[in-house]
Amino acid sequence: MLEALLQGFLFLLRFDIFALMLIGVFIGLIVGIIPGIGAIAALSVFLPMIWGMKPETALVLMLSVACGTSQGGSMTAILINMPGTAPSAATLLDGYPMAQQGKAGRAIGAGLTASAFGGLFGGIIMMTLIPVVRPLVLSFGSPELFFLALLGISFITTITSGNMAKGLVSGAIGIILALFGYQSATGIPRFTFGTAYLEDGIKLIPLTLGLFAFPEVVDLAVSGGKISRSSKTIMAVGLDVIEGVKDVFRHFWLFLRCSALGTFIGIIPGVGAEIATFASYGHAKQTSKHPEKFGCGAVEGVIAPEAASNAKEGGALLTTLAFGIPGSATMALILGAFLVVGIAPGPKMLEEHLALSFFLAWTVIIGNVLSSVILLFFAKHLVKVTFIDVRIIAPLILIFPTIGIYSVEGSMTDVVTAFMFTILGYGTKHFGYSRAALILGFILGELAETYFLISLNAYGMGFPLRPVSIILILIIIFGMSYDPLAKIWQRRRG
Repeated sequence: MLEALLQGFLFLLRFDIFALMLIGVFIGLIVGIIPGIGAIAALSVFLPMIWGMKPETALVLMLSVACGTSQGGSMTAILINMPGTAPSAATLLDGYPMAQQGKAGRAIGAGLTASAFGGLFGGIIMMTLIPVVRPLVLSFGSPELFFLALLGISFITTITSGNMAKGLVSGAIGIILALFGYQSATGIPRFTFGTAYLEDGIKLIPLTLGLFAFPEVVDLAVSGGKISRSSKTIMAVGLDVIEGVKDVFRHFWLFLRCSALGTFIGIIPGVGAEIATFASYGHAKQTSKHPEKFGCGAVEGVIAPEAASNAKEGGALLTTLAFGIPGSATMALILGAFLVVGIAPGPKMLEEHLALSFFLAWTVIIGNVLSSVILLFFAKHLVKVTFIDVRIIAPLILIFPTIGIYSVEGSMTDVVTAFMFTILGYGTKHFGYSRAALILGFILGELAETYFLISLNAYGMGFPLRPVSIILILIIIFGMSYDPLAKIWQRRRG
């Protein structure tokens, strides 16, 4: 195994391989920075292009694009409150308030460092678990996936700031929106109102940009001024970036916990990257000594989702290689790349192509680190966006995500949908409802319903009595009772 590990690393040192990695990372960064496109659209474009390539060159290109996209998406989330990718929606909850306070450099430094080391953590865990991953993945069936989705939904009460009732209402609205279109387990159409567009359900990217991005542009255009309320010099911004890097080491235990959580969620097929980022954010707030600062510019609220976002890719790749089951939507395209180059992932993959498997793990590690280093180099210049008069950049902020939404499927209806959800986003923002809880309910509501129906049909009413399900139920109960119990304990100590 050590020989295969070294051989995989030496593959990456070849000039042509490393050059392709650089190209893929740069393309991914650009795609990620433009809101609305995302890794899925970018990888879909590259998939036909790798026909005829050698496996190592084709796969390093695809994985590098995926790594760069993840990092680039966090930049727009922090700087202009627009999630470049769906998982980065959790990053903007504290990243953008930090930018408004003149701490964009610190948020970028913390986010990129957490991302880089999160990718390193996920890659190392992937290499370590290659011999033992099979029993872990096989212990998760539809009942366990249902309770895992339910665990994510339970974080609505944690990420909600202020009025918990409004947070629960927001989460319920998200779950209702997730019910539109065909039900995946039964094929029954719901709430389509006779339109073909709604048969596929409401799409995540138009909803996310409509809730977070466009309302912010409206507010900025009306109020004028700049995103940042500070008047820092570029030199001070550079020091802020370094301070953000240090923040990861100040909160290193939090970083490790969230990286482990992201890797674990990545290993479980069919869960999704968004659960990893929101669950880590909820965990960070729940275990913080100052939870009231979350949502107002807490650097821990940037570190937690960014660490989980990149750590989960190592776990997702491991499941893809070991079982031929994509651990995330991005890995579904990577699985397609395997088939294009003539390799079938599965149990034999780790025996017949062990060196290639380690090579891909090294690609995830170095691709993430390289993406972070490149963006850290340009961080001082990226932060300048927050010091420009918003009336100048508002048209560009509107144009780029609009192009991104349209380019995914070439549908003007997606663009119209995004602008329609701007009304909902503007209302929830100004009346104190939680947009984060709404998105979380939307993402996890469909997953929970699907796995609940499958579990009920397959195992009957006794499906919660499986060992792993019982453990997850206990974790959910503990998580939901943690805050009330902590307050009772503090009163007694007082």
